[in-house]
Amino acid sequence: MPRGQRKSVEEKITAKQELIEALMTRVESEKRELEELYQEKKRRELETVSDMIEETGLSPQEVASVLQQYLDSRDEMVS
Repeated sequence: MPRGQRKSVEEKITAKQELIEALMTRVESEKRELEELYQEKKRRELETVSDMIEETGLSPQEVASVLQQYLDSRDEMVS
């Protein structure tokens, strides 16, 4: 059975360039989607912290002070 006509080198180059362009577009799209997922994760984490602050009735300054005390004590334990 005869084979189809072979592609020229130029046609092969063009096909590879088009494939690479399509793949690069896909990669950029996936990167954007990944960044959106990271942003959503961060929003959810911040909402959790915000809910905890609201439930405790502490002000943001009080929470910052408590966290700083914790970090200071943790640093002392490590040293």
